[in-house]
Amino acid sequence: MLGHRVLNLEDYATILKRRWWIIAIPTLILPIVAYGISHFVQPRYVSQTLVLVEQQKVPDSYVKPVVTEDLSARLATMKEQILSRSRLEPIIERFNLYGTTKMSMDDRIDAVRKNIEIKPIQSTIPGAGGLPGFFISYQASEARTAQLVCGEITSLFVNESISDRTASAEGTTAFLQAQLADAKRNLDDQDAKLARFQEQNSGRLPDEQGANLNMLNSLNTQLDAATQALARLEQDKSYEEAMLAQQSAQGSTSAGGTVAPQTQQAELDGLLSQEADLTSRYTDDYPDVVTVRRKIKELRAQMAKAPEPSTAPASSAPSRHDSLSVQQLRAQLRALDQAITQKKHDQAELQVQIRGYQGRIQSTPAVQEQFKNITRDYQTAQQFYDDLLGKMNQSKMATDLEKRQQGENFKVMDEPNLPEAPTSPNRLVFATVGFAAGIALGLLIVALIEYRDTAVRSERDIWAFTKLPTLAVIGFAGDEQPAPSKHIWPFRRRPDIPADTKPLMNAGG
Repeated sequence: MLGHRVLNLEDYATILKRRWWIIAIPTLILPIVAYGISHFVQPRYVSQTLVLVEQQKVPDSYVKPVVTEDLSARLATMKEQILSRSRLEPIIERFNLYGTTKMSMDDRIDAVRKNIEIKPIQSTIPGAGGLPGFFISYQASEARTAQLVCGEITSLFVNESISDRTASAEGTTAFLQAQLADAKRNLDDQDAKLARFQEQNSGRLPDEQGANLNMLNSLNTQLDAATQALARLEQDKSYEEAMLAQQSAQGSTSAGGTVAPQTQQAELDGLLSQEADLTSRYTDDYPDVVTVRRKIKELRAQMAKAPEPSTAPASSAPSRHDSLSVQQLRAQLRALDQAITQKKHDQAELQVQIRGYQGRIQSTPAVQEQFKNITRDYQTAQQFYDDLLGKMNQSKMATDLEKRQQGENFKVMDEPNLPEAPTSPNRLVFATVGFAAGIALGLLIVALIEYRDTAVRSERDIWAFTKLPTLAVIGFAGDEQPAPSKHIWPFRRRPDIPADTKPLMNAGG
């Protein structure tokens, strides 16, 4: 009656009581069948090894590692590399994995990949970070094969870690060397540019400004000294000329009995110059000053009494009739002329040098701006070169560290074990699954039979089929003559119909 009306718990209990043997038979048979099937399933053996991650043996403060990638990511990369076709195919051919089957090489590689398991170990210490290690396992139909293949894969991981870290360190070193060569060429260019600029602007560089100022002050001092020396020479020359004129006048007086007015005037000028020189250094009552003023007064008196000078000019050219003192005065005048000429030349040179240093000082700001740009580029190139040089030295030490296997590496803590028993098939699991499948199959068969069964067994069945109420129930007193069934079940027991459960009769309504 399943599916024809809504069943209650009593109906389900009645069905279970009536059909229990249909559920019991597959429940008993299928676990036995599953257990038997497990004996025909090929056993699988799992070999496992433990690999620990050893940290760098040299402190990071001395040698910084080149490879700083997270170990989990690096392990995933190595796993993909080791599970590649180029790595697995030699192992498959060496151990003849799945060689007895008709699988293609691609299918054999896929099957081997599925049999390999990489299981990282998560640290249980809070804040430890990183992976302390990982398990490598491989399952095969033979225990010895599983152990050998697991050991081979473990060797691949260990060697791949060493080669990967060494290759990374060497690649980093090679890259830094190339970058360092470029940086050195750039630094040489900047150095040559700086040297050329310093050569072209020698004396106008910012760091020479102090020396230029000092030199300018020194030249100004020298110029002042030269100017003063020139003035003294010119004064001496005037004095010598006066003395020469006086000596010449005395010579003329001795020759003609009178003194020429030009000689007296020259003598007067010499005395005035001498008076000015003396009064600048001494007081008016100094004896020399008094003497000079007395001579000036007497000479002026003589000049006042003297007759009108003749218009003929006095000859200043040397004459062989000149006295010795005149000749000496003339020689001193020539020396003074030469000294004055030299001083004027020195003065001119000093002025040229002063103008040159003034030009240097005035052009210093513009040169300083250009020098700052060139120096900044040079310092940047120098700093970049120094940084690269330091990094390359660190990379060389890290490479040497990896080659000596003193860096981070994998250590096989436990060698691959030889499994003593297969991990599959699990016969208890097979029996359990068979038991569950037997119950499900029995319930399914009972549900199907009840769905196709249209027998009327209760008043609720009558109502479900006729929609008419039952007026009376007549008990069956005779022997039951069951109608022949279409299905013959060998374990089916013919139903006993009690008096109170006889077939119902609908009296109509």
